[in-house]
Amino acid sequence: MEVSPLLANDTEGSIEAARRIHDQADCPNLLVKIPGTPAGIPAIEESIFAGVPINVTLLFSPEQYLAAADAYLRGIERRIEAGLDPKICSVASLFVSRWDVAVADQLPGELRNTLGIAVAGQTYRAYRELPESPRCRAIIEAGGLPQRLLWASTSTKDPDAPETLYVEALAAPDTINTLPDATLLAFADHGEVGQPMDPSAQQADAMLDKLRAAGVDTTELAERLQEEGVEKFDQAWRKLMAGIDAKRRQLGGAPA
Repeated sequence: MEVSPLLANDTEGSIEAARRIHDQADCPNLLVKIPGTPAGIPAIEESIFAGVPINVTLLFSPEQYLAAADAYLRGIERRIEAGLDPKICSVASLFVSRWDVAVADQLPGELRNTLGIAVAGQTYRAYRELPESPRCRAIIEAGGLPQRLLWASTSTKDPDAPETLYVEALAAPDTINTLPDATLLAFADHGEVGQPMDPSAQQADAMLDKLRAAGVDTTELAERLQEEGVEKFDQAWRKLMAGIDAKRRQLGGAPA
């Protein structure tokens, strides 16, 4: 369950909302979603320290992923120092297909639908390198859990591309893929998985060199995609609240 997107730039509000959702749900396997925005990162650390399982949402780049992973590690390290149970679950959700939608009109045909997978490849490399760090080893030895990398936005948006494009390309150990029913059914019908992702990300590096040569600024685009993601979540949230309020009025209740 997500905190209100209206809190994406409100650190203290996000911390309080995550705690309230966790306490009201009283469900140990419920993850609370907090966007990995600059204001969300400290909220993620504080929520993990408070024992709230977190799904870090709206991540778009290796750099944004590493910031989220660092927030998780700091929260767990603080729990260990305080003598608290370090087994707090978390996932970091990297959005993939929105990259390709954003640049579809500026790339030649041979480079279309390659940016999201290339960015995911570099993020996967960063993800695989973390468990080897002294910080992660210390946390695991203390009984903590690794934060899992989650692939989000994995339905194919280009009607000319395979429906299973992102599912097949992002098959990798110790990762999670969330996908809509249509993509899941398409994969069940005709999907194939070959070799798992290359943790060295050599092909991803080479592809990103080509994309940058074609004019793609991944740093600027990652920031813009995250900001646009917050706006989309915001719009959907306001629409939901308006719908609930209209239904309450229809049924004779007080406005929400």
